[in-house]
Amino acid sequence: MPRADFITGLVLILLGVAVVWASLDMPRFEERNANPYTAPGLVPGLLGAIILALGAILFVRAARAGGWRLAWPAARHGTGDPGVRRAALSIALCLLYAGGLVGTVPFWLATFLFITTFVILFEWPLATDRADRARRLAFAPLLAAVIAVGVTALFQYVFLVRLP
Repeated sequence: MPRADFITGLVLILLGVAVVWASLDMPRFEERNANPYTAPGLVPGLLGAIILALGAILFVRAARAGGWRLAWPAARHGTGDPGVRRAALSIALCLLYAGGLVGTVPFWLATFLFITTFVILFEWPLATDRADRARRLAFAPLLAAVIAVGVTALFQYVFLVRLP
């Protein structure tokens, strides 16, 4: 586990630095004498700093536990691990959602399709029998509908964000 934490810590550090960097490039509206707390890069910058700090903590803890010894031949055989497959599937679904669905279909529909697919793919193997599988398949679109409507309403009416 220290090896996985070591690599994950490195990735989180890089992600945190990238987010902080990008948030610093966002407009601050200083020329309009805007309140600095309303700058669009403030929240992403804070979140990036938190990701950076937590990634650094994970990295240091893993390095102390010997995670820097990567053992590449053993790592290559880790792709059969169910955790690795689930992580790869999660990443693929998130990329499909963000890169393929959002912006091409209404946001609520993209979110509904993403959550339905995600729940079905991750709940299907856990079903014990046909009735359990039917319950899980019926639950997925219900959950997705509630979340899609809730997230869309939250962003549009509370945060006043125009969604794609």
